[in-house]
Amino acid sequence: MNDMIKEKLGILTDSVSLESIKTHLKEMIAIPSVNPMDSAPRPGYREKEIAEYYLDQMNQLGMDVSSRDVTPGRPNVLGVVHGTNAGASLMLCGHLDTVPAEVYDDPYNAREADGRIYGRGSCDMKAALACYLEVIRLVKESDLKLEGTLILCGVADEEWQMIGSRDIGQHGPFADHCIIGEPSSLAVCPAHKGQYGLFIRTFGKAVHSSIPDEGANAIERMAKIVTALSDYNNELSSREPHPLCGHGSYSPGVIRGGDIASVVPDFCELEIDRRLLPGDTIESVHNDIERILEALRIDDPGFRYELSKSSWNIPANDVSVDVPVVRSLINAAEVLTGAKSEASAFPGATDAPFLGSPTIICGPGNLTQAHSIDEYVEIEQLERATLMYLHAVCDLLI
Repeated sequence: MNDMIKEKLGILTDSVSLESIKTHLKEMIAIPSVNPMDSAPRPGYREKEIAEYYLDQMNQLGMDVSSRDVTPGRPNVLGVVHGTNAGASLMLCGHLDTVPAEVYDDPYNAREADGRIYGRGSCDMKAALACYLEVIRLVKESDLKLEGTLILCGVADEEWQMIGSRDIGQHGPFADHCIIGEPSSLAVCPAHKGQYGLFIRTFGKAVHSSIPDEGANAIERMAKIVTALSDYNNELSSREPHPLCGHGSYSPGVIRGGDIASVVPDFCELEIDRRLLPGDTIESVHNDIERILEALRIDDPGFRYELSKSSWNIPANDVSVDVPVVRSLINAAEVLTGAKSEASAFPGATDAPFLGSPTIICGPGNLTQAHSIDEYVEIEQLERATLMYLHAVCDLLI
């Protein structure tokens, strides 16, 4: 970063309005945007209302705005600040939806206390959306001349099937660099594991439970599968780790079987979660499981199982730690904190691999607060996130 850009950045830094960021965040918390999951979208359980708010805020800031419904009532919204020439492009992206809040006490009444802002979506991830708006305000009001293009993107449905980011990946816009402000405690995360889910099904023969020897118990057969897979994590840990993501993992998540206790069950189903490393394939996962389960046939000639198609299939994200946006965010973190910073892996899966642009995760808030019943974001992180994003804008677009 040359001296001229440093000077401009210093002016922008001094102009950050924490009150403006907090106001936008509180207004967005007050707009319910719960993901409807597999039910029909309806007021409070869709992105339409929060998308309209965000579109209006971007429009007031003088951005070139647009909206596209991915499905009815569930839009992606876009705002663009066009640069003066064909320089690089940077997209600041975030999801508009939140998880449900039925057991959260007064979730949409934003509350500020103890250096925090509480409310559903405060951490995941309306905080970053508010920071993005402040970045645009500063760029516009300072009349900062960008050579490259700055894009804001609000997407639908991150908390379920990620139809919003999948749509962006198909239709654009695309950018040279992209940041998603998921709550990483402002760690710079160019990689994360993928999430793959599938159902394992076992079959038996239903008879009255008073004569179990004349039937075949599908639950007992599933118990053998659970036991057989209990060492799978050890096997995964023995493989070559990813430099940031470490090792893949397996977890049995949901099990269903039987109807009533007086009947030997003829069906049982287990949904598993397999966290994938960059480079892992769906074929290799199925091959692993089939190799382990085939051994069970030796002890039980009637043993039969079935593997379903994916219930979840989110690829891993893997961007080089040496790309300019990673270096910019790490340098910004070191300047702002006075401590050495390094790239790391984000724990969860995100929209990143679907967007069609090289994407980094870096945002305010701690992931332990996401989806909690007392969700909050630290106010100090709102300001620091805004400054980190400003560093990236100045580094990449001026």
